[in-house]
Amino acid sequence: PIEKLVALLNTLDRWIDETPPVDQPSRFGNKAFRTWYAKLDQEAENLVAAVIPKHLANAAPEVAVYLKESVGNSTRIDYGTGHEAAFAAFLCCLCKIGVLRVDDQMAIVFKVFNRYLEVMRKLQKTYRMEPAGSQGVWGLDDFQFLPFIWGSSQLIDHPNLEPRHFVDEKVVNENHKDFMFLECILFITE
Repeated sequence: PIEKLVALLNTLDRWIDETPPVDQPSRFGNKAFRTWYAKLDQEAENLVAAVIPKHLANAAPEVAVYLKESVGNSTRIDYGTGHEAAFAAFLCCLCKIGVLRVDDQMAIVFKVFNRYLEVMRKLQKTYRMEPAGSQGVWGLDDFQFLPFIWGSSQLIDHPNLEPRHFVDEKVVNENHKDFMFLECILFITE
């Protein structure tokens, strides 16, 4: 199931490449995102059906709703922590119906969720998505929340990296590929 979920996310990534932004004079919200989203809207149930066993096929329509909600809003062309929460709910649904197991926890976070972050960052950059609800947000990042928590867990009892290092550009650049938290910090600085 982990490999199938990564393949699903790879498909979403490929669709970004196949749906380039349109030339338009606006700071946020490239309308090509709506074309990309329409493809997801049409294919979401099939994508989910490819992840879950055949005997659970009846769950695909409901689970697919969470997947569609996890990539941003096609009307406002924005993305934020609520969409990220929808992806967490998507993963939770897969756990509840038995597709993902407790033994998969590390892979769920550091393979699937991490791949999700990569795809969402590509969406955000490609289509210049506005941060959803960014007025008054009290977080480190306008777009993500969970990777700061899960990424922090990677750093518990780390022999060298301490919170004071997270603002050190050299430390971030040298370690971001190994630590989800530092990858988030790098994205903020970009």
